[in-house]
Amino acid sequence: MKHRIYHSTDLPARLGEYAPRLKVDETSLRAAYEWLLQHDAAFEESSADGIKVSICSVDIETCIEPPLARRLYAQLKHEIPTQLIPRYGINWPTFKDRWLRAWEQVYNIVINKIPSHNLRLLWLRLGGAKIGKGSSIWRNTEILGVNNLVIGEDSTIAWHCQIDARAGLRIGDHVAIASHVLIVAGSHDLGAAEFWSVSAPIVIEDYVWVASRALIGHGARLGRGCVITANTLVTKQVPPYKIIGGSGAKAMGERPSELHYKVNGKGLFTLLH
Repeated sequence: MKHRIYHSTDLPARLGEYAPRLKVDETSLRAAYEWLLQHDAAFEESSADGIKVSICSVDIETCIEPPLARRLYAQLKHEIPTQLIPRYGINWPTFKDRWLRAWEQVYNIVINKIPSHNLRLLWLRLGGAKIGKGSSIWRNTEILGVNNLVIGEDSTIAWHCQIDARAGLRIGDHVAIASHVLIVAGSHDLGAAEFWSVSAPIVIEDYVWVASRALIGHGARLGRGCVITANTLVTKQVPPYKIIGGSGAKAMGERPSELHYKVNGKGLFTLLH
């Protein structure tokens, strides 16, 4: 099984920092890490930024026999802002996951069309989403992974967006996401015959503006106050306050650094949105 979710870059160089946390020596910890690599519990991929490390996105903690390797996997798992997919069977994690998926499908088919901010947000919060004061998600926007969605205060996601939070999605305060935006948590391993899934958390910091029909891919981190222009694909880290657009998602300018406005997407004039 090689379904995987991104954890961090250059983890091998930082394993020494984990040894005190796990109360073991670094040599033993490196041996445990190698065990995870050899048994498809952890994965390494070379990139221009360094060695990208992922872990199995199906929660296999209880299947890992070496105690230290199991503890290391558990530590890495808890550092990823999402709930991993359970190993399906007749068990509580499977029942909980199936219930959550049914809950979000009812939202996507029925609830998201009801013209009431409060009812829609209540449904999402009961499904595990954390949504701050004054934030809103307008009608006809679909959400996957509702229990992994975190939105700050005074942020708005407009009409007809598709929001995939299955790998973990963190949206800050005063964020404006325009209509028909796609936020995609993952893809598939194009070099594998088995079509394994690959995913990564997405972070959108305060005061970001994502314009209509932009696509935010897995692993993207949008820095504070940046702008993603219409029809732009972004799958990387964007520096704060940069205006990104065009072919290759290039920098086109820069916003003021002292932003202090409110989005007010849940105001009186958007009551029925």
